[in-house]
Amino acid sequence: MKKAVLIAIISFIFFNFQHVQVNAEALPENYGAKGALQDSSISLKEALTYAIQDEYLAQARYDAIMKEFGEIRPFSQIKIAEQRHITALLPLFTRYNISVPEDNASQYTTTPKTLKEAFEAGVQGEIDNIAMYQKLADLPDLPQDVRTVMVRLGDASKNHLAAFKKGLSQYQ
Repeated sequence: MKKAVLIAIISFIFFNFQHVQVNAEALPENYGAKGALQDSSISLKEALTYAIQDEYLAQARYDAIMKEFGEIRPFSQIKIAEQRHITALLPLFTRYNISVPEDNASQYTTTPKTLKEAFEAGVQGEIDNIAMYQKLADLPDLPQDVRTVMVRLGDASKNHLAAFKKGLSQYQ
């Protein structure tokens, strides 16, 4: 009897745990940096939307990592920097009368199994983010204030990339 109860409990935990892992949805093709890098015709609204989505995604990724591994650097510091990036983007939405998209990035985030995987995700996320900001800053007819913010955020992301590469180097 005890064995049957134990098996039932283990089965319950296993199936519920699997459900939690499966909950993360695939990242849509038109979301964040991946979306911007694939889009061949980007409007001002789309540029701002891609940018803030990618910042939301980075924050959600670092939240998941810190929930799993604790408040570790550089994730904790860079999460704060991502909030500053969002804060820099928000006035542009207001100035150009564009609705701020909902932050639903956590539904697209999975938790890395190891710290090495976490650093790898950080490196790839920043590589994509930098490429996105370079592409957005080069858009023709982009207002100068938006271009300035895109360049500034892309430059800041280069520092994030260096921090993640340094963290990853301890696993190589």
